[in-house]
Amino acid sequence: MQNEYEIKKEMCEIGRRVYNRGMVAANDGNFSVKLNDNEFLCTPTGVSKGFMTPEYICKVDAKGNVIQANKGFKPSSEIKMHMRVYEKRPDVKAVVHAHPLYATSFAIAGIPLTQPIMPEAVIALGCVPIAKYGVPSTMEIPDAIEEYLDHFDSVLLENHGALTYADTLLNAYHKMESTEFYAQLLYQSKQLGGPQEFSPSQVEDLYEIRRQMGLAGKHPANLCQNQKDGKQSCHSCHATGTPSTQDKSSVKIDDKLVESITRKVLEQLGK
Repeated sequence: MQNEYEIKKEMCEIGRRVYNRGMVAANDGNFSVKLNDNEFLCTPTGVSKGFMTPEYICKVDAKGNVIQANKGFKPSSEIKMHMRVYEKRPDVKAVVHAHPLYATSFAIAGIPLTQPIMPEAVIALGCVPIAKYGVPSTMEIPDAIEEYLDHFDSVLLENHGALTYADTLLNAYHKMESTEFYAQLLYQSKQLGGPQEFSPSQVEDLYEIRRQMGLAGKHPANLCQNQKDGKQSCHSCHATGTPSTQDKSSVKIDDKLVESITRKVLEQLGK
């Protein structure tokens, strides 16, 4: 088990990875690690995440109040967003927020990542919705992401960036990498005439692989709100996200649904 100093060193290493991969610019981005129910380590505000050392890292309580911070450092102004994740997801031990180029471009364009185009993305992420825009450092962002926390481990932030979370800091970072890679593949395949998507049955096969692997976290394979409402899972219907952020051009109507509705209408007409 890592001690607190080792976790701080890991946070600095993740900061270098995020910075070196171009997922943040200047002093952007923030991440945190849960130590226990009332102690959290987080990156400081106003510093480049690519050049941190352990003494930069701050410690806060569950309300975001400072427990310990060295002179000249104070917790990220986005700590409220992190705390909402921890509050709603007891399984989460780390949160990463960054501005990866392609994923953030989709967030700015208002297009969620819901097209099933790559096995690894379907298995690891399912799909990535967009939370409506909120003013940074206010309660608007925590309130905007809350509806997605029970069903997804990666969320785009409208006109802002991306947010991922997991059972370890490394896994939360890997989800950010996966989100960005998924977004880049989707963008580039669109330039080549549009991606070839998996069929619903192929998606279900990949979901079954995930279930057999017993992967941690939330996923449309077993926790999709659409499925709970008796609809298809997000990948199949491409309708994840709020009405203002759905990629309406990609929504497909299920043949069985059309057949069922047609049959009911004909019955009501006495035909």
